Amino acid sequence: MQTFVLVIHILLAVSMIGLILVQHGKGADAGASFGGGGAATVFGASGSGNFLTKVTAILTALFFITSISLAVFAKKQTASAYSLGPVQSTTTVPSSTKTPETSPTAPETSQ
Repeated sequence: MQTFVLVIHILLAVSMIGLILVQHGKGADAGASFGGGGAATVFGASGSGNFLTKVTAILTALFFITSISLAVFAKKQTASAYSLGPVQSTTTVPSSTKTPETSPTAPETSQ
C-alpha cells in the first residue's frame, strides 16, 4: 500500500510541475491587451486560467493527502522500533544442550 501511495505521490508532483509551468503569470495579461493573446482562444473566451487553476488546486489537495498518508505510514513503521514497551529477547538457549556435570568429591578412577 505504501508503494502505491508513493507512486501516486510522484505522479501528482510531476503533474503539478507541468501544470504550473504551462500557466501564464499575471504579467502576461498586459501583453494580451496589445494583440498577443492568441493562445488563450484554445480554452475559450475566459482563457486557460480558470480551468488550469481548478485542476492545479485539485492536484495540490491530492498531493497533500498523499503526503500525510506517507507520513502516517512512516510513523507506523518506526513506532515499533523506538517503542518503550517490554523488550523480548531474541536469543534463546535450547534445552537439549546440557553440559555434563562433574562432581568435585567423586574420585577419579584410572585404568
